[in-house]
Amino acid sequence: MDPNILVGIFLGFVAWFLLRYLAGGFYTVDQNERAVKTNFGRADRIPGATTLTGGPYFKWPWQQIYKVSVATQTVNMAFDPDFPSANQAGTIVEAVTKDQLNTGLTGQIRYHISERNLYANIFAVKRPIAHVMGYFVSVLRERIATFEAPAAAGATDPSGSGISINDLRKNLRDLNEHMDHECSSSDARYGIVLDASLITGIDPPPEVESALAAINTAHNMVSSDVSLAQATADQRIEQSKRAAEIETLKAQAEVQPLISLASQLSELKTTGEGALRAYVRNVRLGLFGNAQQVVLESKR
Repeated sequence: MDPNILVGIFLGFVAWFLLRYLAGGFYTVDQNERAVKTNFGRADRIPGATTLTGGPYFKWPWQQIYKVSVATQTVNMAFDPDFPSANQAGTIVEAVTKDQLNTGLTGQIRYHISERNLYANIFAVKRPIAHVMGYFVSVLRERIATFEAPAAAGATDPSGSGISINDLRKNLRDLNEHMDHECSSSDARYGIVLDASLITGIDPPPEVESALAAINTAHNMVSSDVSLAQATADQRIEQSKRAAEIETLKAQAEVQPLISLASQLSELKTTGEGALRAYVRNVRLGLFGNAQQVVLESKR
């Protein structure tokens, strides 16, 4: 073979190698990204070391760079990464309540990749978010199937009590907090931190919704009647208390002069029999002075 051809092949290989592995060996890391470098497929764990954002950095041909975004992301909680058409095209999660009502749940999940556990996210499973979503939906369905509203101390409102969908709707905050707690292990398992689960809607089928609306209406009417009766009874009790107080004050006003008079007569009696007679005579004279006519009894 012509030596010039061999030289050309060699120079072409060197140029390809330099372009492919040396010039192409530079890389950068964006601000919202983190990168893991492997040597012959092995990620070396170096305590205290980290890959800073920016660059450019250089890697050798036997090294490979894995980048992940650590920005917070939001997805529909019905989204299935493996089967996008599942759960009504990723819009509604179906679950069965404790009283056998099929209901649809809507909401969102907010998550981000854990910087402390990039290894689990990149190398543990092929699609970590698919595992997290599947685990979330499983825990959610189990919670819906066994959910019971906490009993409120001294509660007397019968509105919707014992109806699972009503209980769920009234306790959405507790349900979201339960999901956050149950899914907190996703950081260690899959390198994904669940920031928050935002369950916003719990809707039964239309035929159940109409029956539920009728039940709620009946409960509301009963509750309204009970409240009205209670208010009327409280008003009457208060009026009775006020009437009793008024009558008591009137009686005290009528008795007080008599008590004062009795006290005066008792004091006069202690001074002597004549003083009491004189007092009675003076009272009679006063009455006679004010009277227009006097009728005296004549003795026969």
